[in-house]
Amino acid sequence: MTAIRQRWHRSAAVATGAAALVGTGMFVASPASAHVPGWNVDCYSTSIHLENYNEQAKNTITITAGEKTLVNEEFGRTFDKKVKLPKHTSPLDVHLVIKAGDDDKFSRDEHKMSPVCEESPSPSSPAPSPSESSSEAPAPSEKPSTAPNGGGDDLAETGASSATPMIAGAAGVVLVAGAGLVVVARKRRSAQD
Repeated sequence: MTAIRQRWHRSAAVATGAAALVGTGMFVASPASAHVPGWNVDCYSTSIHLENYNEQAKNTITITAGEKTLVNEEFGRTFDKKVKLPKHTSPLDVHLVIKAGDDDKFSRDEHKMSPVCEESPSPSSPAPSPSESSSEAPAPSEKPSTAPNGGGDDLAETGASSATPMIAGAAGVVLVAGAGLVVVARKRRSAQD
């Protein structure tokens, strides 16, 4: 076998090994399958969504707002809840504590601030008294509502992204290409021997 072909075979083997390590690392390091916490705080409420926790372990969650405990429960594999916050005139500290029963590295102890809710301004004209004619209905306000509509930009980091499947697919392609190079190299080697 010539020196050039030996180098080519060695290169193919190294490339295949590297591709296998990269592909395995992509699948092993993927955080999407383990403990996914997500919580959001706005001026009216806090919502929490937990998934992929160990059902056999004793998982607990506690949420406090200021000095008031809003949630203090055990949960299994998942937990979903939206809780109203108490009225507040200054920013309110919301404290989340998750104790994962299977491993302390999945536990959380986080704080978020709930802003003060903007109240809609009172009308400048006084309300009509009952003695006035009720044939005139007040005109509807053209000002859009300031109430939250279920979401915000302050979402929790879950550790997974929409790029995870694409990265895993690319790792699979690299792994298959490396395996193909090994097969071709072995066929050439056996044909020359």
